[in-house]
Amino acid sequence: MAPVKVASVQAASVAYDLHASVAKLLPLVKEAAQAGARLAVFPEAYLGAYPRHLDFKIGARTDENREWFSRYVKAAVKIPDGAEGVAWLSANEEDIGEDGDFWAFQQLCKAARDNKINLSVGIIERSLVGATLWCSNVLISDGGVLLSKHRKLQPTAAERIVWSQGHVTNEPGLPNSGLAHTDNLAVAPTSIGKIGGLICWENFMPLARYALYQKGVEIYTAPTADGRPTWTPLLQSIAQEGRCFVVSANQYHGTTDFPSDYPANISRAGGAKEDVWCRGGSSIVDPLGNILAGPLWDKEGILYADIDIDTIIGAKLDFDPVGHYARSDILSLQIKQ
Repeated sequence: MAPVKVASVQAASVAYDLHASVAKLLPLVKEAAQAGARLAVFPEAYLGAYPRHLDFKIGARTDENREWFSRYVKAAVKIPDGAEGVAWLSANEEDIGEDGDFWAFQQLCKAARDNKINLSVGIIERSLVGATLWCSNVLISDGGVLLSKHRKLQPTAAERIVWSQGHVTNEPGLPNSGLAHTDNLAVAPTSIGKIGGLICWENFMPLARYALYQKGVEIYTAPTADGRPTWTPLLQSIAQEGRCFVVSANQYHGTTDFPSDYPANISRAGGAKEDVWCRGGSSIVDPLGNILAGPLWDKEGILYADIDIDTIIGAKLDFDPVGHYARSDILSLQIKQ
């Protein structure tokens, strides 16, 4: 396979405003595609918002808490049942207006198809009935087909108050979908290689990482909300451990990316209006742990790197996590179905 260009998009969403966030995403997708990228990776919770500083207290809920949760749910993305692996957009393109349940999902599929680029996008996903939320990541092919949807297995710390846990895997596949099942730890074949990934601190979960290695991941996506310098060494470790390319994207955001009446903005009244809440730190790493692009700090921007999937085989000369280093005679990983 010839080398391809991939992009890590470091940009803030328009928090709690789904339509405005989609409107910001679309030109970024076009920019990456026009630069020659075949894959664009967007940050964790890009559509919906990462609810930084939202003060849901354990053991106490106020009317204000409930109002902000309601706004958060309304800004979340609904994904149609059975959309994975099928030409959902072609069958529904003319049926969904801006007020439709699946409008945002439709826009992602159209952006990927129209720009001929694979898209990895962090979303806040809403249940089709009720108001359950998941921190999810969708992978959409350059033909506009949803290849996988991953729900974060274990939200971290206060995330657990507003995000539900993702179940491991394996719901029955739909007839004629080409998929035996839907997989919450999927590694999907694409036009540029096998793509899979985990969200933020899931990447500290050794068994979850190994599940992706076992499935042959070649391009590992790691969208995050962790804006600390300690994030980059983790990406280098994953790249070396999995012998894969790692593309990580984070938001660079602060007070002005959130509504003016957002609780954290109000509590900082009189302070610096441009307070930075996340510095970014997006980067792209090769299978030997070398940083190809980034980390990008303290501004929005798009990182690019040319990657060659064929080099992965050579990188496994001295270490193959699911081959001669797996020691399957004494160690094994069982994923519950």
